[in-house]
Parts: sequence; C-alpha cells; structure tokens
Amino acid sequence: MRSQSPSASKMAAPTKHALSLQILAECGTTKARVCKMKLPHQVVDTPVFMPVGTQGTMKGVTCEQLKDLNCQLILGNTYHLGMRPGPDTLDKAGGLHNFMDWNRALLTDSGGFQMVSLLKLAEITEQGVKFESPYNQKEMLLTPERSIEIQNSIGADIIMQLDDVVHSLTTGPRVEEAMHRSIRWLDRCIKAQGRPHDQNLFAIIQGGLDKDLRIQCLKEMVKRDTPGYAIGGLSGGEEKDKFWRMVSLSTDHLPKNKPRYCMGVGYAMDLVVCCALGVDMYDCVYPTRTARFGCALLMDGQLQLKNKQFANDFQPVDKDCVCFTCQRHTRAYIHSIWNFSTVACQLLSIHNIAFQMRLMKNIRESIMEGRFPEFIRSYFKDLYPDKNYPTWVVESLRSVNVELER
Repeated sequence: MRSQSPSASKMAAPTKHALSLQILAECGTTKARVCKMKLPHQVVDTPVFMPVGTQGTMKGVTCEQLKDLNCQLILGNTYHLGMRPGPDTLDKAGGLHNFMDWNRALLTDSGGFQMVSLLKLAEITEQGVKFESPYNQKEMLLTPERSIEIQNSIGADIIMQLDDVVHSLTTGPRVEEAMHRSIRWLDRCIKAQGRPHDQNLFAIIQGGLDKDLRIQCLKEMVKRDTPGYAIGGLSGGEEKDKFWRMVSLSTDHLPKNKPRYCMGVGYAMDLVVCCALGVDMYDCVYPTRTARFGCALLMDGQLQLKNKQFANDFQPVDKDCVCFTCQRHTRAYIHSIWNFSTVACQLLSIHNIAFQMRLMKNIRESIMEGRFPEFIRSYFKDLYPDKNYPTWVVESLRSVNVELER
C-alpha cells in the first residue's frame, strides 16, 4: 500500500474543533473584518447578529420566517430550556434543532446571566448557582458540569461556559472573585464537555470594568484554546465610555483566528461601533422586545407606531425595507390594530429582525468593498443630522482612526 506524504497525512488529521474561521476581508482603517464561520449546521457570515429565541422560539415569529429573513444563527437559553421542556424531552427529540425544526446554527447561553437577572432567586458558591425556579419555585443547582450536560442535550453548534456573572456596575473584591471563578469554571466545563466533535465551547471573558482584571482573564482564557471567545459582563448599564474601552481592550488581546462575541449587544449604534472595534458576533432581545412595545427600527432612528401621529400614515414602516411587513402593510394599519391584536407585535418583530439583518449585511459589504469608514460616517450623519454625536461614539471611532464629520 502506498504511504501518504506528510502533507496528505496532515490534511487527513481530524480538526480539533467543530468550527473553522476564514477571514475574507479586513478593514484597512479600523479593526473590522468579514469572516466565514463554519459550524456543524451552517456557514455563518460575520459580523453577525443573533436574534434571541430564549425557550426554543421567538415570540410571534416562526422558524420559516427566520429563514426568509436570512437568519443563520439564533440563540437559546440553557437555564430556561433546562427548566422547560428539560433535557429529557430534548434528548428524546434528538436535540433542539429537531424539536423546534431549525436546521441552521444554534448558540446556547450557559445560564450564567440569570445570576444577574434573577439574583433574588440565586445563591452563588464555588460549586455552582442554586436557583429557585420562577416556574414552580423548585430549587435547581446549576454547576458548570450540569450546564454543559444540558447544553449537550440541547445540541447547539456553539455552547457557552458557565461563568460567574456580576452586574457591570459592581466594584470591589466581588469582581475579582468572579473573574477567577470563571476561569476555574471554564476548566470544569472543558472537562465535562461530552460532544467536542460537534459542539464548540466558548470561554467568556470577565473582569468587569477593571482593565487589569480583564487582561489577566484574557491571558488565562486564551491559554485554554477554546474554539471562540465571548466578551462578557458588559451591556448592563455601565457608562458607554467604559463599555467601548473594555470591548476594544478585549479584541486587542483575543486571537485573530477565533471568533469574538460581544454578549448582549443589539442597539444599531453599538453594533456599528463594535464592528469597528473588531467584534464578530452579537445577540440581544432588543429588536423583538421593543417590537412588542410598538417600536419599529429604522436606519435613522425609531418609530413608535402606537402613537396617534401614525393613525393616517399610509407609508410602509420603512420604504427601504423589503421584509414582509414593509411590503404588505402600512404604519396606519399597524397603529390601528395595536391595542387588540398580537399580529401587530408579529409584524414589527419581523421588520425589526429584518432591520438587524440588513444592517449587518451592509456592514459586511462595506468592509468587503473597502468603504467601511465611509459607511460609518454616513450612518451617523443620518442618525444625527445636527452632527451632535455622543462623545463616546466620537472617541471610540477615533481610537480606530475614524473621524466623524463635524
């Protein structure tokens, strides 16, 4: 039998992770880039925004509608899915992809965020997080091992480590404690990972708003060589000036060949800035949550369609949008059904997700075509015609060599 050459042997070797990242273009001015992220269920174009379907569904939006909107990657929540329907049901269904009829990529949060959002129901120790279920008041101990076990049952393409999350405004010894514990918990998650061949475990960088703690955490997490890295512990109400500096610090220290995920970011302005700072992935409930309050997202701001001024406005929600809502219905129609029909929420959710997808596509195309700085200036000029830009936006973009027009 003919022996393989060294190069052929090398090519035949199994890949270490079930994720590969191909960098297609890098902005010559900022840290922005466009990549192809290959996952078991989907090749994802980045920068990418992930709509959030916390419990295996997006309120008022079907999986087929998400596909029509070109969503490639969506997010589910381990805490909630672990409570309902639970891992036993998901195992019987063959995972969440089969259960919800979604054949594209999934990412699951670890459940760690509930340490902040459900803090009154949680007790945090080195072992894990003890929760009181908001559904039936039963206690649930979420350890790093249990978080991974549930996520293995869910079967998401990307799974997140359980991290010790503190509110972004927290200061003092608790921030350092959480950072070190997150590193220890990552090691336990890696050891517990039962499906490395088809699931990708991301580390989550903690350290609050402390530069030194962030750098210390970054160095330790990068040593673990996980398939990707998330920037955690932000988007919790901290000052924007501190937010962008922690994001930029993180992208400066993260590996170039791994995806970078900034958790909980969804405002359009933040997406544009964070792409310039070198982030690849985002998630937020904002587009669908704000839709349920009658708010439509546009490139130059927002429309509160439940307000009386839209009662006789027969324009599309957004004349530049080609989504189902904007092609079929007017602002006046959505206003007229707002008080009594959930259809209005569905229509605005579809539009707001379409808006996020279009924004990210425009960002990717502008990077590919070498005009991302011009895109940034045009975007902020439309958003702030008086050129009274927020200081944090000016300074964050200046840090990556983009000056906004005055």
